[in-house]
Amino acid sequence: MPHGDAILELQRMLGDVIATDAGTLAEYAHDKWHASALPEAVALPRSTEEVAEVLKFADAHGIPVTPRGAGVGYVGGCVPVRGGIVLSLERMNRILEINPADGVAVAQAGVLTADLQDACEAQGWFYPPDPASRKESSIGGNIATNAGGPRCLKYGVTRPYVLGLTVVLADGRILRCGGRTHKNKQGFDLVGLFVGSEGMLGVVTEAVLRIIPAPPARAALRASFPQFALCAKAVQDVLQGGHLPCALEITDAFTLAAAREYLGPTVLPADAKGHIIIEIDGQTDAVAAEQRAIADILRAAGATEIITASTAEDVEAIWQLRREFSYSLKATGLTKLNEDIVIPRSRLVELVEFCESMQRETGIPVACFGHSGDGNIHTNIMVLKDARGRDIREPADTLVDRLFQWVVTHGGSITGEHGIGLAKAKWFPQAVGPVALDLHRTLKDALDPNHTLNPGKMGLE
Repeated sequence: MPHGDAILELQRMLGDVIATDAGTLAEYAHDKWHASALPEAVALPRSTEEVAEVLKFADAHGIPVTPRGAGVGYVGGCVPVRGGIVLSLERMNRILEINPADGVAVAQAGVLTADLQDACEAQGWFYPPDPASRKESSIGGNIATNAGGPRCLKYGVTRPYVLGLTVVLADGRILRCGGRTHKNKQGFDLVGLFVGSEGMLGVVTEAVLRIIPAPPARAALRASFPQFALCAKAVQDVLQGGHLPCALEITDAFTLAAAREYLGPTVLPADAKGHIIIEIDGQTDAVAAEQRAIADILRAAGATEIITASTAEDVEAIWQLRREFSYSLKATGLTKLNEDIVIPRSRLVELVEFCESMQRETGIPVACFGHSGDGNIHTNIMVLKDARGRDIREPADTLVDRLFQWVVTHGGSITGEHGIGLAKAKWFPQAVGPVALDLHRTLKDALDPNHTLNPGKMGLE
């Protein structure tokens, strides 16, 4: 239902905070998923108080509001499927404080993750969460999805670093929960309630974040294996050996073949069917000793090639290869459905065997790579094309369904980083179960009784 008159009134109240021109509406109609829907207006507030005015007005007039971070999500989480207002936090992009004495940083929701990390690093401190999109994703978006990344094996996802929040509730009230202390047991964990809530319970405008001293040294290794099973076993061997890398990435045979095709045949051994990237950090002498010990473990596990890196440039070169894996899959010309499933770490080989069996059965390639240390494997269903170059989506979508069914029945999660949004709403009830689904709906009704915030997501309506 259109809300033209009400939006005109809001525009008179807030001026250039509210945009309604066609170009802006089109820009904010989508994220990186394929879904798209035009909003009726885009709100671009500069302060918590302006956010509160927008939400109070929208709630009173029955206007849907879709909060938006940087718009780089993969599940349609900020697509305004019910029209109304897209509320973008991008103008609230100030780092308000970096305080090593307290071990905190204070940032508005629109601050880019990499900018905060760089500002902390300049003072010898460290904000560990590192989503792959850190140069373009925002702190608010990271909080909304409880974002992870390669380093979360050692350091954890976003939640452990969120000490306090300023949140605007659906009716415009401003909530401040948590604080700047590193321990706080004053009542319920309201901070945790909003982290990962995908903009459905309130709009985060400011965060107090835990920072830690930056480790003085880092190093990396990459190793190739002739069998993926040996590669997966090496993951367990490293951890059982008493090592906790900050990142432990694994890649399957299909992805490696695509990389050789895209980057050249010499970039990886011709017989490589599995590949590991490991990063470690800490004190300089300890890192050097640990790198040698891990290399010995990989060699004993059957690695055919081990390359080490001890300088920042060489470590970055190893991670650049990892980033090229994704580009290599894109270079196949096939559309990839990037699913961020999580499995118990002991089931890694089972997952890849299952994906290989689907590939043999259907002819649809399935590529697996990602954060093996915590079981978060990016499983990419590669969509085939017809004779006219159009995606053949139905068989690929069927494989996505089979993948999610397998993950749920094997004790896993259908998303570790991207969230539910629109893309995974179909499977959410089965994934969490009826009691948890009912509790989600109860919390939604309590904090947003008019269902103003991000309606149409998670299948909660």
